[in-house]
Amino acid sequence: MAIKVVKNLVSKSKYGLKCPNPMKAEYITIHNTANDASAANEISYMKNNSSSTSFHFAVDDKQVIQGIPINRNAWHTGDGTNGTGNRKSIGVEICYSKSGGPKYKAAEKLAIKFVAQLLKERGWGIDRVRKHQDWNGKYCPHRILSEGRWNQVKAAIEKELKSLGGKTSSDKTSATKKKTNSSSKKTSYALPFGIFKVKSPMMRGTSVTQIQKALATLYFYPDKGAKNNGIDGVYGPKTANAVKRFQLMHGLSADGIYGPKTRAKIEASLK
Repeated sequence: MAIKVVKNLVSKSKYGLKCPNPMKAEYITIHNTANDASAANEISYMKNNSSSTSFHFAVDDKQVIQGIPINRNAWHTGDGTNGTGNRKSIGVEICYSKSGGPKYKAAEKLAIKFVAQLLKERGWGIDRVRKHQDWNGKYCPHRILSEGRWNQVKAAIEKELKSLGGKTSSDKTSATKKKTNSSSKKTSYALPFGIFKVKSPMMRGTSVTQIQKALATLYFYPDKGAKNNGIDGVYGPKTANAVKRFQLMHGLSADGIYGPKTRAKIEASLK
C-alpha cells in the first residue's frame, strides 16, 4: 500500500524565501533533524519562520508531511545558491533524531519505505540517494552516521525498492540522455593542467575561468546573484569551496585544491 503524504505546503507568498527556483529533481537527500519534534511541528516551523532554510518532507513515526512542492527547490543542503543538493535534490527529514529511541526507529523505518516509494515513482535506483554530508560535509544525518549505519540504511531502502518492483539502478535512457547533454557541454571548457589553490597573491586568469565554468556546468559553482554567476577568473575562497564540495562528492581528498586528480574527475563528470 502506498504511503499517504499529508500536504501542508508553504504559502506561494513565501516562495521567494523558501523555494524560489523551479526544479527537476535528480536526487533524494536524507537528513536527521536536530530535535525531537513531530513531522507536523517540523513542517509548521519551517513554513512560518523567517529563515530561508527549507525541505520537502518531514517523516515521523506516524506520517509523512510535505511542506515544499517537489517541482520547487529547497534550501536544505548548504552547498550554495546553485549547489546540486539545493537545486537538484528532494530533502527528506527524519524526525525524533536528537534523542533516538522507539519513536526515532519507527520514523526511520517509515522514511526508508517512503524514500523507496519516491525512487519507484521516478524510475530511479538507490544511486540517486544521498546523505546531507555528501553535499557540503555537514555531519548529517547525524544519528545514522554516529551509529555507523548509513550503508545499512541504503541497503534497507534498496531492499524495499526491490519489493516494490523498482529498479536497482536509474533509468538507462535518462542516464544516456544526460551523458549526451553533458558531453556537448564538455567541448566548451578545456580544463587546465597544473595546481590551483588559494594563495597570496591570488591565482587568476583564463585557466581559473575554465575551472569555474566547468564547476558551474556541474552545479558546484554557486553565486547566482553575482555578475556572470560569480565567474571572475580568480581562485579565491568561493572557487576553493566549490572544488572542495566537488571533491567530497567524488571520493577525493577535500582540500579545495585543483590538481591532476580533481581535473580528471571533473573531466569524467562532464562526459
